Amino acid sequence: MPDETKGNTSPDKDQQPAPQAPSSSAPSAPKPGTPPAPAAKPPVTVPPKPAAPPAPPKPAGPVPVPWESDMVGQLKQRFGSGISDASTYLGQSYMVVDRSVVYDVLQQLHDEEDFDYLVDCTATHYPQRPQPFEVIWILYSFKRNERIRVKTLLAEGEAAPSAVPLWSTANWLEREVYDMFGIRFEGHPDLRRILLPEDWKGFPLRKDHSIIQQDQEWVQINLGIESGQ
Repeated sequence: MPDETKGNTSPDKDQQPAPQAPSSSAPSAPKPGTPPAPAAKPPVTVPPKPAAPPAPPKPAGPVPVPWESDMVGQLKQRFGSGISDASTYLGQSYMVVDRSVVYDVLQQLHDEEDFDYLVDCTATHYPQRPQPFEVIWILYSFKRNERIRVKTLLAEGEAAPSAVPLWSTANWLEREVYDMFGIRFEGHPDLRRILLPEDWKGFPLRKDHSIIQQDQEWVQINLGIESGQ
């Protein structure tokens, strides 16, 4: 008896092909009850930061102001152009006096203006100036309770007058200036080094003197070593 299933071309239920998954490129329909997707927000534009205001200008620094007093007026009347400047800077009064009359100015301050205390005698060095050295006497009057400075300018090799006849303490102070700067003082009773050996070469407080510079020859002869550093 012939098989009735032969020739039946319809596939068996179990052999039917599986349904194809939807393509990823095709948009899927939203499920029922799903809220619609929110609309895309436009890009947020951040406004540029305002430019920072310019820094305020620095305040002007202090400047010297004219030093006016009866004492200064009398000195200017007597010495004229010998006093090239008399000013006050940050409460400190000073005068710049020509080397030719500086001793006479110091003497008048000592004898007539009661500046009986020599606080210090020192110097500064400005190599770029035609007169690179300033010798500075700092004076104080107990009677007046006043402190002033007297300066004089010196070229290389020029000497300042010694103030030892007016203030005996100038002896040691001027020796220190000589030792550190090489400035000589005319009329000093015993001008020689006070801190360094007498035969030391060089003047340590000059601006053109290196902080590690030393007299190698003196170190080798007296200490027996190549370097004292």
